[in-house]
Amino acid sequence: MATADLATLKAAAVVDARGSACPGPLMEAKKAIGRVKVGEVLEVLSNDPGTKDDMPLWAKKVGHEFLGSLGADGYDRIFIIRKK
Repeated sequence: MATADLATLKAAAVVDARGSACPGPLMEAKKAIGRVKVGEVLEVLSNDPGTKDDMPLWAKKVGHEFLGSLGADGYDRIFIIRKK
C-alpha cells in the first residue's frame, strides 16, 4: 500500500506499544486483533525497531494482511487487516 494511502487510513483500533520492548508490541497486537472485525484495520504504534520485522511475519503466519508501516516522530505506525 502506498505511503499516502497509509497516512490517511482509518484504523478500527490502535495499540500504543511505544516504550515496550520486543516481544511486547507483538503480544499487544495479538490481544488487540480480536477487538477489530474481519476486514478492519489494526494500527500498532511501536518504537521497538524489531516490530517492523516481526509484524509482517506474524500477520502472514496467522492469516492476516500486513499493509505496511509509516515512520512517525520516533516510532512506527504499523497497519494490519484482520482477515479471519
